[in-house]
Amino acid sequence: MDVDWVNLYSSRTMNRAERKSEDTLCDQGSGISILHRITPLARQINCLDIERIADVCINDIPSIVGVRFASLYVLDETNHILHLLKHNHPFRINKIVSLNQSPPSPMVMAVRSKELILVGDIDTHKKPVIRKSQRVFAENYKTRNCAIVPLICQDRVVGVLNLADKLQDSGFAPGEIALVELFSQLVGASIGNIKLFERIQHQATMDGLTGLVNHRTFYEILEKELWRSRRYGGKISLIMIDIDNLKKINDTYGHRAGDKVINEISGRIKGCIRQIDVAARYGGDEFSVVLPNTSLGDATVVSERMVDVVANSPVIWQKEQIPVSISVGVGQYDTDTNPEDITSRSDEALYTAKQAGKNTVRIFQPSRKHNP
Repeated sequence: MDVDWVNLYSSRTMNRAERKSEDTLCDQGSGISILHRITPLARQINCLDIERIADVCINDIPSIVGVRFASLYVLDETNHILHLLKHNHPFRINKIVSLNQSPPSPMVMAVRSKELILVGDIDTHKKPVIRKSQRVFAENYKTRNCAIVPLICQDRVVGVLNLADKLQDSGFAPGEIALVELFSQLVGASIGNIKLFERIQHQATMDGLTGLVNHRTFYEILEKELWRSRRYGGKISLIMIDIDNLKKINDTYGHRAGDKVINEISGRIKGCIRQIDVAARYGGDEFSVVLPNTSLGDATVVSERMVDVVANSPVIWQKEQIPVSISVGVGQYDTDTNPEDITSRSDEALYTAKQAGKNTVRIFQPSRKHNP
């Protein structure tokens, strides 16, 4: 999927929402002037730039529906948390809201129900009942009405837009409610498309089995690290890793067992490195690790740790223990070395480790042919 497809999908979603709201607004006799304000905002929202969308939510939507304050939260589905993206409150508000809180806050209620919560008087509101204990910042508002707007894309909540402190304490008029519903669809569709696009981009850089970066991304990262080293100084160490006897494991236990071995070993490799290091699945049974600003001695220590961690714990497959081991080649390189030479030289050390009986580490030793 490319960006044009995502924008086309988003445009169609938004056009349906605009037509529905346009009918409502025009029936009320005030549609033309309001739609002149909505149309450019709809175009701004229809994008893959979350900051531009947030600007519209916080700077433009409040003035159109007549409220003082707005806050935009984006849902982190993995951790069940709403993260504050942007707001215009002059006072402190919650930066994160857990969906697991009890009793649930109004925002959490809106996420769970997927329904707009319009509050005319928060003190007497009944469906849902909003207790004073759930309104930590209630004293900061001049009026007692608000709108809690779940942002939905393809029946999935992607965030919440809160609109508070109506400029006229008479609540939201029918036309304003229609506008709020319109914007909830526009913003929800765009945030959903951003999440989808980011997920596709992420998948394009990752290996599906191990979750490590893939071969192409590995070379891109290596190029960037070389550029960084040339600019700021330092050297790069590179580790090349090969799983010993994977073909025999596949032949004996089957390819699903081989996949489990690959996956578990990748996790053990990742557990041996720092956050700034990058591990990649270089090939079928081969991995590589880029270690920025790392001495050869330190990289060798990391390599030996990997060998020990893998060899000391067999992989369990259908109640059978599969002994596993890796061979490792490691080297350190100056910034004038190109990525292909770096990988081939560490691969040369890896080949030496395989020839030495596997389950071991070998260091790349420069020779004259590498130093003309």
